[in-house]
Amino acid sequence: MSKTKLKTHRGAAKRFWISGSGKVRKMRAGKTHKAEVKPAKRRRRLRQSTDANRVDAKRVRLLIPFK
Repeated sequence: MSKTKLKTHRGAAKRFWISGSGKVRKMRAGKTHKAEVKPAKRRRRLRQSTDANRVDAKRVRLLIPFK
């Protein structure tokens, strides 16, 4: 019997990526909903990506093994 195939979790693949240095990156939340009442400075900050926290990064690496 063959071993089951390792598959990429498609939801995680759309939300996270691995940077060139190996860090797990993600986009910030809260950018679109009620954006007109948020200051422009905050909206600019929300456009930038950030590192996923250490605990999440560990799980994400298992979910997206081929990225």
